[in-house]
Amino acid sequence: MSTEAELTKTICPYCGVGCGISVRQGDEPGDVRFAPWGDAPVNEGRVCIKGGAATEVVDHEDRLTEPMIREDGRLREATWDEALSRVVAEMEAIRDEHGPDGMGFYASSKVMNEENYLLQKLARRFGTNNVDNCTRMCHASTVYALRESLGAGAMTNSMVDLRDEADVFWIQGANPGEQHPIANSQYFRQAVLDGATVIQVDPHANKTTESFDVHDSDRHVHLQLEPGTDIPLLNAVLKTVLENDWVDEEFVAERTEGIEDLRETLDGFDKEAAAEECGVLLDAIERAAEVYATADNAAIFTGMGMSQHACGVDNVQNEINLALATGNLGRPGTGVNPLRGQNNVQGASDVGAMPNVLPGYQPVDDDEAREAVEAVWGFEIPTEPGLTNVEITHSIGDTVHGLYIMGENPVMSEPNADRVADLLDETEFVVVQDIFPTETVEFADVVLPATSWAERGGTVTNTDRRVQRMRGVENVHEHTRHDLDILTEVGTRLFGEDAGFDFDGPEAVFEELREVCSIYHGMTYDELGETGLHWPCYEPGDEGDQFLYADSFDTPSGLGQIEGVRHQPPRETPDEEYPLILTTARLEEHYNTGTMSRRSETLSRQHPENFVDVHPADAEHFGIEDGDSVTLQSRRGEITLRANVTEAIKEGVVWTTPHFADASANALTNDVLDERAKIPEYKAAAVGVTVAESGADPDASADD
Repeated sequence: MSTEAELTKTICPYCGVGCGISVRQGDEPGDVRFAPWGDAPVNEGRVCIKGGAATEVVDHEDRLTEPMIREDGRLREATWDEALSRVVAEMEAIRDEHGPDGMGFYASSKVMNEENYLLQKLARRFGTNNVDNCTRMCHASTVYALRESLGAGAMTNSMVDLRDEADVFWIQGANPGEQHPIANSQYFRQAVLDGATVIQVDPHANKTTESFDVHDSDRHVHLQLEPGTDIPLLNAVLKTVLENDWVDEEFVAERTEGIEDLRETLDGFDKEAAAEECGVLLDAIERAAEVYATADNAAIFTGMGMSQHACGVDNVQNEINLALATGNLGRPGTGVNPLRGQNNVQGASDVGAMPNVLPGYQPVDDDEAREAVEAVWGFEIPTEPGLTNVEITHSIGDTVHGLYIMGENPVMSEPNADRVADLLDETEFVVVQDIFPTETVEFADVVLPATSWAERGGTVTNTDRRVQRMRGVENVHEHTRHDLDILTEVGTRLFGEDAGFDFDGPEAVFEELREVCSIYHGMTYDELGETGLHWPCYEPGDEGDQFLYADSFDTPSGLGQIEGVRHQPPRETPDEEYPLILTTARLEEHYNTGTMSRRSETLSRQHPENFVDVHPADAEHFGIEDGDSVTLQSRRGEITLRANVTEAIKEGVVWTTPHFADASANALTNDVLDERAKIPEYKAAAVGVTVAESGADPDASADD
């Protein structure tokens, strides 16, 4: 057994907090165990249940260990040469017949910056901007609104300065107690214990609600609104701010534009009607407005409860409006701060794995930016933005005929999942590069077995822009390959030895990334060390910025953009056939489509099956008892699962999760998109509920 001195320091593979952990390599390659990293910069040795169980799946019996090729409808083992030859031949055939836009590329928030960088470079060398990552499913609308109105699609502040300086936390559509537990306990709850106040806006009472229930304190307010009414609630808050002269007039005059548009939008706005629509008392909304607007430093946290709507951009814009109008930007303890859900969802976007931007968020249709990147890469980049991942899926059989899927599981992660499965079944060619046989592997023509997070190195970027190094132990399975090595060989086979895909490891890729990504330019592996650096870090020696916009915003005018927005109801609202609204979220113990977390014995013991929260009044109306098997139906599909009768959810609303393959919320969710950010409306779908027929088994475990 390895000694303490032989621990390998790396980063937890689950949520975006970026906790440092150690792995211990045993005598056999498969014997990889968790160990604490006591002075890790983000978490100081503390981990949540997922982090502590992370190594349980590294040598799981389900690991993909050999390349596979589909023949006569079945996957058979193949050599790497066979598999890669098939991938290259099929991609070339699709390009020859349909053009380069006939392929779509899925990057992954579960792999390193270097690997995502190489995949998007591969797509663009192939001749298409059809490359995207899962930020499209979680925070695309947040990225869009923040970039347009402030300059960067990321947290404006750091967890440290928020803990130390914020007097008020406005948490809307985010559940850090469940989804970012170390950030919540070590940073946000600590601030509350030190005197900060929390205003939580969420349809669901959850672990965040519980965590801020501080004894003998009224410093926590929960505004439990109806799903899809975030804009009316924030407009009532903003109207209250305007009425009471709580606008920071000096800040607004010197550093913003658009306040008159906001005033005009809210002229005649009926706060009473808005409060009634939200299902929240107007007095409570007005009190929350006062607490936020009159604080010395107030910070907004936003999450998928805000972004996953057809009006997601407007939802986030209204949060930006509130921060700008009250002067709560550009200093410690303030800002608008999206809490990112996956280990490297921030980094996947930073390095250009999106259809409309190159590394560093440079627009692909900006001639000057594109030409600068072309000078480094040595080839021309398509000039028009490509398709997002949901648009790629929807275009199968029309303009898209092949998919390269790295570390993603769209059959479960995308909305209207039954339709997604049907479309993938029609796709001419699908290659899946992953560590486990996901539901998407069932549709693959070639499967490329990758190494897990614990077996390789590279960098990842956490939720507050901290770029950190991951480090690996030896390969567990002989014939698996690092994602980077797979992409290097695919690129070299497709485009030739001198095409810019022959890299000697992740550090060499990072060095090229620095050349084309200004916010990473000042970083090197040596400079990152064990503590990492926050971007932007423009020159070597820079320490990175803990908070953004101290002097100006990164907009064309240098001013923060205020823009009034009006309510848009969800695309589906309750009716006689589907009388309830379904909303969804993650559990602390599980992670996205469950590819890793469902294979952990520790995590599966906590939640072995899916369930749906139903309000007692709805349970009585529909004849449901606590623990009953019930069937949820939407216009797109149905699932059977266990009913949990609880007042944690509002009457008329049901709540469930996307983690379990046999009863995934995404069989029901709506695939309509926000027109600008192209994010689906996961958070509001009309559903019906019935007690399941006898014989239905909600306890059936998912293969995933």
